[in-house]
Amino acid sequence: MNRRAEPRRMSDDSQADGDGDDPAAAATATSASDAGAPADAGDLPPDVRKYERFKKMDGAQYDRVNDFLRDRTYVTAREWAIARLCVDFRTETGVEMTKIGENLPELVPFMTDTYSPQAVNQARASFEEKVQKAGATFLYGAMSGFFTAEELDEMMYEVTEVAKFLLEVEGVDLSVAEELDAEDRVSEVMREVRESSEALRDDLD
Repeated sequence: MNRRAEPRRMSDDSQADGDGDDPAAAATATSASDAGAPADAGDLPPDVRKYERFKKMDGAQYDRVNDFLRDRTYVTAREWAIARLCVDFRTETGVEMTKIGENLPELVPFMTDTYSPQAVNQARASFEEKVQKAGATFLYGAMSGFFTAEELDEMMYEVTEVAKFLLEVEGVDLSVAEELDAEDRVSEVMREVRESSEALRDDLD
């Protein structure tokens, strides 16, 4: 993986904002306008006030973020943001879904509605299901012999670049050394997948 390119940046010139991609989620979301005026910063829980992820997306609108993700992944902006929040707001007793839902607009700049705990859980479950299906699809393609080693290497480069970009948007700062190390480890794993799948196909023939 030696070619370097950056995914197209997300802009905020969309005219609409919301969760139109998922009617069920929209039905269980509480409109920010119905919920009253935004909470005063002093009324927010301390960990919500200090939450720093997604700050690079201040001013971005949901539809633009969603379009970017839909072009490159299976997940929606809603699923991406809530899956990250469910990791960050996990305690010893479980995920603080009520806190996430009630403070969603304060936690994620491109989310404008509060959500019920059920809608938060639904988005997290949808994210996990899509990741599993995408993983199965990719591994089948990698193991099936449909692609050459060079084609798989190029494919892994492209998906790794998108994944790194999303991490950077979340606020993760990756050094050049960390990026190169990640690329090397991914390449090594893919070589092992190719070798193992070739041996498996030979055994089945």
